[in-house]
Amino acid sequence: MAEPVLQVRSESRTTVGLESEAVVVGGIAAVLGGAAGAIAFAGSAPPIWGGWSIGLLAAIVVVVLGVTASYVGYWRARHLTGQEWRLTLPPWKFILDATNVAAVHALIAGIGTIAGFVLLSLSFRGVTLDGWVAAVSVSAAAGLSAYWIYLSVSKIDTGKLSMLLVLFISITVLTSMATASDPLWWEYHFSLLGTLGDKSASLFNISLIIAGLLVTTFSLYLQRDIRALFDTGVLRYRWSARTISTLFIVMGLMLAGVGAFPLNVNATMHNICAAGMSVAFGLLLLASPLVLRGMPWTFFAVTGGFFAAMVGSVILFAVTGYFNLTFFELVVFIIIFGWIATFIRFLSATVAQAQSETAD
Repeated sequence: MAEPVLQVRSESRTTVGLESEAVVVGGIAAVLGGAAGAIAFAGSAPPIWGGWSIGLLAAIVVVVLGVTASYVGYWRARHLTGQEWRLTLPPWKFILDATNVAAVHALIAGIGTIAGFVLLSLSFRGVTLDGWVAAVSVSAAAGLSAYWIYLSVSKIDTGKLSMLLVLFISITVLTSMATASDPLWWEYHFSLLGTLGDKSASLFNISLIIAGLLVTTFSLYLQRDIRALFDTGVLRYRWSARTISTLFIVMGLMLAGVGAFPLNVNATMHNICAAGMSVAFGLLLLASPLVLRGMPWTFFAVTGGFFAAMVGSVILFAVTGYFNLTFFELVVFIIIFGWIATFIRFLSATVAQAQSETAD
């Protein structure tokens, strides 16, 4: 009985240590953010949002310190229980994974900070704050963001990564749609968002590139989880891990290519990447019943539903004309990321169940 008690105590110390590190990192970020705010707004009365404001500086500080906190947290967490697999990665894969995770966390925190200050400015219209209150506001935003980011990257797994992907792409795309300089962009096509030459277009293209790279990062997590299912006898084929991870890499690179080659920059490459992503996704859906044989039947039923939705959207667009091009592209976009999130959740649950049964 002594060994389990020691193990629980060891894990408890690890958890407490991680929480303590996150508090320290958040505290350091708060001090740095407060210093930046004090220097930037000394002797002034900045607005909460609009032009050079508290919210804009806070967002910049949050992104910069968030990236730093993410790299540090990802690197230090490689010895934590359940994260030791990071030690087996080649340096280039470790750096790529850490960079993608850092970019997503920092941008989510940055956009969340902007949204928070915009809402505050709408709630307190016309209010201006002195330099000290502005510095405290920037400090609070930086500290809380760094604290959350450090904890999140330290405990990242396949399921959490999928939720971050969906959250990231939803926030950035909706922000691009809401801030587009052409309010009637939807009358043309979805890709027009990346061609308007404004800040929303830059956000749209950058978000697609980062989301695509994050999808390729999934290959590391998926390959490990699928191999674990094969080793426990849940899946039938050893090559399943390589097949699924390869298709995710192709789909991620094609998605990144859609953002890297906007329609007004290189229409040919843009269309090739968009078509390539659709083909890779279609192969994932069609190959799943064979490649992932052994997964719960409900997963295949849901996959069939996504495939039917894809076929139905094509019919409503190309045959009946009920969907315009923009709505069709948006529906396909939702279907792709909806299936990815569903697949990752099923995979994570199946791995957890298999590991639990093996331990028993």
